[in-house]
Amino acid sequence: MAMIDGMLQELEQEAKTTRRVLERVPGDQLGWRPHKKARTLGELALHVAGTPGAVATLASQSEIQEPDFKDASPKSAAELIPALEESVATARRMLANMDDATLNGTWRMKRNRREVLAMPRAALLRSIMLNHWYHHRGQLSVYLRELGVPIPSIYGPSADENPFES
Repeated sequence: MAMIDGMLQELEQEAKTTRRVLERVPGDQLGWRPHKKARTLGELALHVAGTPGAVATLASQSEIQEPDFKDASPKSAAELIPALEESVATARRMLANMDDATLNGTWRMKRNRREVLAMPRAALLRSIMLNHWYHHRGQLSVYLRELGVPIPSIYGPSADENPFES
């Protein structure tokens, strides 16, 4: 079994969970934010939807210049699930081409020709494509709770939903 196989399985499983959370985003609250320094609900939801594909695309290169991180805002909540589906499809495509040697190879990010980050590609995918994704999905669930939206099951029952009861 190649190293990438487990990551692809995890991506598929977590995409289902992420979809359940994104389906709950209320379209009439996209501009809401819990604090003036925080992303809006729409910005955060779109970031969550796009993370896997964006990070897999970056990881497919051996070296990048630091991206200009700017949050896009969806015009409607209807954009979120198609954005997630496209993102996961992109991640699947990019990861399918990575063998163990590629995953163990060093990935670098530079700012003004100076290296600011270097790590094995597998570590980038684990920490940013997956762990970072889960972190922001967790933030999104808190936003939803603050807005009174029932939280779906993520890793077992939530206060609003128990997948083990019928």
